[in-house]
Amino acid sequence: MTIREQFEQEELTRLSPRAAKAVASKGREHPAEPCPMRTDFQRDRDRIIHCKAFRRLKYKTQVFLAPEGDHYRTRLTHTLEVAQIARTIARCLRLNEDLTEAIALGHDLGHTPFGHIGERSLDETMPEGFRHNEQSRRVVEVLENDGMGINLTWEVRDGIACHSGKQFPATLEGECVRRADRIAYLNHDLDDAIRGGVLRAFELPVDCLKVLGSTHGERINRMIADIVANSQDTEHLEMSPIMQSAMDGLREFMFERVYRDEWRAAEEIRCDHVMKALFRYYSEHPGEMPEEFVLIGYREGTARAVCDFLSCMTDRYATRQYGKLFIPAGFSQF
Repeated sequence: MTIREQFEQEELTRLSPRAAKAVASKGREHPAEPCPMRTDFQRDRDRIIHCKAFRRLKYKTQVFLAPEGDHYRTRLTHTLEVAQIARTIARCLRLNEDLTEAIALGHDLGHTPFGHIGERSLDETMPEGFRHNEQSRRVVEVLENDGMGINLTWEVRDGIACHSGKQFPATLEGECVRRADRIAYLNHDLDDAIRGGVLRAFELPVDCLKVLGSTHGERINRMIADIVANSQDTEHLEMSPIMQSAMDGLREFMFERVYRDEWRAAEEIRCDHVMKALFRYYSEHPGEMPEEFVLIGYREGTARAVCDFLSCMTDRYATRQYGKLFIPAGFSQF
């Protein structure tokens, strides 16, 4: 037996009957010779880690735009926190950690610059709308590897596409990531909001914190433990009603005080202007985009190509392109 086959057999004996097994994967879009050392899900995890889109997450905003401090989350650190939380849930429920981690590491590859502000800008600009989860799947299926994609398994692509939105993942491993994503962003965005002076500790919803916990680590631990305790024999991952209610209450508070509050309004207007100005410019001058996006324009239309180009940008690249295109050179020093 190869090392991969040993791993596959070990999954069959160790994992829960509810877990996805690498040997039973629905496979890839394009047939590939199996790796002698890694299962298909382990291989997918490695392919995501090494792709360009994953490296770009380092310079994409989570919530705080162009933060001055060194400790604010970026889209990359958010992704790593989601992976850690999701793997913990999967491990405790004897689900497939390799599949869970691959989905988690790929779930935000299609996110725009400037966080959800950029996503909203493209949603308003594209005739069919824009959703970052769908774009993340497009990244791994179409945009990476010079238009060839990175040929991931069906289970990973499903989990990436269904980590948010109305459609739920087909696997419990995908549900681990869907749950972990919300646990991660609620807690680290709260932490960053306090660090940035947007919130003060005494303003936090006391009723929610009595259930969830008073510290960052305590809240994450309680949420994970609650999911594990309530999902041992269920068809889907579940939380207890009291924990779910407290989490929903914290989410409502965060949307009111952080995600939609006036402190972001001025920056949101600026970021929206940058995104839409770039979209208009490249729609009128598609030949100025990199060749890979020009080719997409020939195949799928200019709007689709421009959308792909902009969604791939980091915050700093989008800002620099805007400056290069619209700010006179003599003013660049100011």
